Amino acid sequence: MKTFEFSTELLPGLPEELGLECLSRLPYTAHRLAFRVCHRWRELLQSLDFYYHRKRLGYTQKLACLLLVFNSAIQNGPKNPSVSVSSSYGIAVFDSVSQSWDRLAPIPKYLNGLPLFCQLASCEGKLVVMGGWDPVMYDPVTDVFIYDFVTQQWRQGRDMPSKRSFFAIGACGGRVFVAGGHDENKNASRTAWVYDLRTDEWTELGELSQERDECEGVVIGEEEFWVVSGYRTESQGQFDGSADVYGFKSEQWRRVEGVWEPGRCPRSCVGIGEDGKLLNWAEIDPGVRVRASGGRVLVTGSEYGCGALGFYTVETKEGQNSKMENISMPNEFSEFVHAGCYAEI
Repeated sequence: MKTFEFSTELLPGLPEELGLECLSRLPYTAHRLAFRVCHRWRELLQSLDFYYHRKRLGYTQKLACLLLVFNSAIQNGPKNPSVSVSSSYGIAVFDSVSQSWDRLAPIPKYLNGLPLFCQLASCEGKLVVMGGWDPVMYDPVTDVFIYDFVTQQWRQGRDMPSKRSFFAIGACGGRVFVAGGHDENKNASRTAWVYDLRTDEWTELGELSQERDECEGVVIGEEEFWVVSGYRTESQGQFDGSADVYGFKSEQWRRVEGVWEPGRCPRSCVGIGEDGKLLNWAEIDPGVRVRASGGRVLVTGSEYGCGALGFYTVETKEGQNSKMENISMPNEFSEFVHAGCYAEI
């Protein structure tokens, strides 16, 4: 752990260690205000060393970040009293401690809604939004945006190397991994890349063992990135039972057979069990979809096909049945969730 050194006191009259301890305990909701106090606080709050210091001491907090559709009413005009409903993608944030919901500010480039089917990932206290379809033209985009929870501002990162949709995504140690999916012509992909948030650079990884469209990504134990199931270009909708696994230490791919039920779509159903192995959350109930995880898992689902959507937290322990607890939510956040991740702030 880096030793923090300051030319001025963090808190006047207190030893540096105590000042650091006090600021480390600040809840993430106070970071934006603290960021404006002075240069030293601003420098500290943006430091990765400070982030990992808080994480090591257990002062960070996990938030569920969910991509969903927001509906808004639009008056058609003075001569037409009717009201139209406009729908657009946005990001909702759920704080399980305070049981509160909030909506992130829109990305400046997409003030009227995020790209359709974009993907979310988070690492080192930042939220990353990648890819998707232009909400007006419906063309695939390569945009990358990063949200800083300290400053509560968006910045644009380096574009993805190529257009891809419905790809696997996972994050670990300041890097975001993407693999599979399909291009603008619906050709399934077997390529994979990694994006480094610190350097704003993309690096190509070796190819997957096969094309994997509509695959699902998950990081296990901060050691491996799993790309689960998917299908080839000529096998539309025929989901495979295998996975490709990228080892962070070996920097190599390996293929694993029989990890998924052939024919079942893995999107939003892949999870990690108490034993550190893959699990299928849909086995709890076919209507369940995982949206964010980290300790307790946030899932969405309905009691029947067209039933009202519900949000639940689930905690599973080896040898015990899963227990689902209902979460109350405002109506504006009760729409279908298309993607999700948790951000540790």
